[in-house]
Amino acid sequence: MSATYSQTWDLENIFSGGSESSTLVQHLEKLEHELPLLKKYIETLEPTASLASWVDAIQPLQKLGSGLVEARSFLDCLESQNVKDEKAKVLSGKLTQIGATYEAVITALESKVAQVPESDWQQLMKSPELNQVSFSLNEMRKRSLEKLPPAQEELAGDLSVDGYHAWSEMYSTIVGRMQVPFEEGGETKLLSVGQLANKMASPDREVRQRVFEKWEEAWRNEADLCAVTINHLAGYRLQLYKRRQWENVLKEPLDLNRMEGQTLQTMWDVVAKNKHRLLPYMKRKAEMLGVDQLSWHDVQAPLPGNKQTLSYDEAAKFIIEQFKRFSPDMASFAQMAFEKRWIEAEDRPGKRPGGFMTDFPISGESRIFMTFSGTPSCVSTLAHELGHAYHTYVMKDLPFLAQQYAMNVAETASTFAEVIVIDAAIKQATSKEEKMALLADKIQSTIAFLMDIHSRFLFETRFYEARKQGPLTRDELCGLMVEAQKEGFADMLAEYHPHFWASKLHFYATDMPFYNFPYTFGYLFSAGIYARALQEGAGFATKYVDLLRDTASMTVEELGKRHLGVDLTQPDFWQDAMDLLMADVDEFLALTEA
Repeated sequence: MSATYSQTWDLENIFSGGSESSTLVQHLEKLEHELPLLKKYIETLEPTASLASWVDAIQPLQKLGSGLVEARSFLDCLESQNVKDEKAKVLSGKLTQIGATYEAVITALESKVAQVPESDWQQLMKSPELNQVSFSLNEMRKRSLEKLPPAQEELAGDLSVDGYHAWSEMYSTIVGRMQVPFEEGGETKLLSVGQLANKMASPDREVRQRVFEKWEEAWRNEADLCAVTINHLAGYRLQLYKRRQWENVLKEPLDLNRMEGQTLQTMWDVVAKNKHRLLPYMKRKAEMLGVDQLSWHDVQAPLPGNKQTLSYDEAAKFIIEQFKRFSPDMASFAQMAFEKRWIEAEDRPGKRPGGFMTDFPISGESRIFMTFSGTPSCVSTLAHELGHAYHTYVMKDLPFLAQQYAMNVAETASTFAEVIVIDAAIKQATSKEEKMALLADKIQSTIAFLMDIHSRFLFETRFYEARKQGPLTRDELCGLMVEAQKEGFADMLAEYHPHFWASKLHFYATDMPFYNFPYTFGYLFSAGIYARALQEGAGFATKYVDLLRDTASMTVEELGKRHLGVDLTQPDFWQDAMDLLMADVDEFLALTEA
């Protein structure tokens, strides 16, 4: 008999009682108490302090960092499963303040490590106690030289709680209160934005058109608040960068992603050079939908007649089976995640839109959030988030600082897992129609990463340049958005999404500025890794784990050289990945020839 898996997650073993958890309150109080004590200790350190003294600073820092992430992940889960959980929002605000104290501790440590004589520093980094986290500590040492004096950085951190992160919370508040009336089957229901977004994948074009109109209308109604929010977020960043004398707004996201500007530029150059190869697919899909040009809501829509759906249990079984073909360890991990209820997938009101994976470093566990509706896209999302979770799983024995991988390599692991599943489904398709539908689903991911994400990157870079001159109006933001979408989609769409800037959570994230290009990096980098896996066969699974375990201990350029023997600053690797992806377009066009 097939296993039956719960579609709701279990959070009780993390902090029992949800937002009413007394254990969580005690955990936050402990962080609140211990962080200032650690800061005082670090401030007393001399540049020539002993190894033992440095270890006494860095080990508690890692322990408290783990505690902070544990609490943040838990509260993110609570707020996502129920957007009206007011107590969780209050606790989240408290945790943001504690997070500012942690950042002050980091700032104090950065200042101290910058003062250590170079020869002493090299000896410290070679010690068995600190060697595993030497990459992160070297990053701190470098960062300190590029920031404001410690007292000013600490002040900026304190002010960020209400002057920066609070604007991100404003977005969550806007989303949480939104209810959109939508008529279906003669009955009008009030839908959350998450529920409405799911209907954008309807195979019925008339339904998609109505959903899109309602979606645009809903965000148009909130556009004034969203405009104020996004302007203040950008204004805060720009003022801080100005004080630090950081002229390039991409400096921070590039540093956070451990990535050179040349690598980013090369990647986008290759994307722009190859984008035209997607246009025949878009034209063919428009023909199959019976329209002259695709509209925004058609881009990710299923093909006509594609009614294929899977139950949650069928999806789980399929994912586990395909992971097993690549790596039995990866399959065992996925099965454990389903069995232990690490996944929240139930389709119900009150949930936040989208999907994510979050990890609990103290518990050594992860949780996955999504809303499952049975489509192939949902199966891909499930595999994607399990890829994230497997990434953290293979690193859980490493020190906390050696687990802090960047977003671009995070998206590599998730996309790699997704491709394993979608390629298996294509190979095992039992009919031409099924194969076409699955190929289309995969190509739509390529369009998302090479066109949609590119348009987000173009919008955000241009928005930040314009914001230097002052706040932008809602109409100006819509104008920038449509302009970027036209360029991103090679002017191939009949209708665009002017209020996308308002609707997309990623533009309001304060933990990662420019929450866009890491997705495209991860997609293309994973395509290159997948090509290598196909070449090398079963033995590659061990190499893949070795690569994942190094993701928080070197730059992406170093990762590419050490584990793949490639230079990411040059176009060759990116072009090879692009050619692999474009083979799907050729296969789809051949299958759909009249």
